[in-house]
Amino acid sequence: MSTPLLSSFSSGGVRVLDASAVINLNATDCAHDILRALGDRIVVVDTVVDELAVGTRTSREDPAKLQDLVAASAIELVTLGQVGSEHFAALVAGRASETLDDGEAASIAFALESGGAVVIDERKANRICRERFPQLRLACTVDIFLHPAVGAALGRERLISAVLSALQRARMQVPVHHLASVVDLVGVEQAGRCPSLPRSVREPLRQK
Repeated sequence: MSTPLLSSFSSGGVRVLDASAVINLNATDCAHDILRALGDRIVVVDTVVDELAVGTRTSREDPAKLQDLVAASAIELVTLGQVGSEHFAALVAGRASETLDDGEAASIAFALESGGAVVIDERKANRICRERFPQLRLACTVDIFLHPAVGAALGRERLISAVLSALQRARMQVPVHHLASVVDLVGVEQAGRCPSLPRSVREPLRQK
């Protein structure tokens, strides 16, 4: 199994989870163990909490599960300061192709304000970050699962179960550069049953 230590998690600091990452981790039913294994300061902006409460992408259980993680001190709730608020305003105003929803914008803005890394899965959000904030450290939920400390804490079988739950229950997005690692981890047969994986991956697997 390939488990690279990615630069976004290679040193201590703030890790800002977007709604997509929260939903994916909640689906594993072992989010607390995963976040504890990282050993970093994990935060969620209050705007994301509001998004989970009213959004259509989340299940009814996600707000409660997030609050449980906050109560267990696995996640800290934060609010944007002046600098973050300025970044937020710039990210939600303008053409649709160049703006983000409030949760994504707030997560990115806090990462910029705090000097931390943002864990965000949406392609448009990643593109905008790369184009406008090349200094910002980007990560995705898969980066968390592939972190060596997480693998060591969960063990291989429990890690596989967690990743499959995120793929099947939360429909976790997997970046192209991580597809091979994910398939290697969960196995060819299981990967073919994950609707969030691209068809280009699933169809050839089913034919073998």
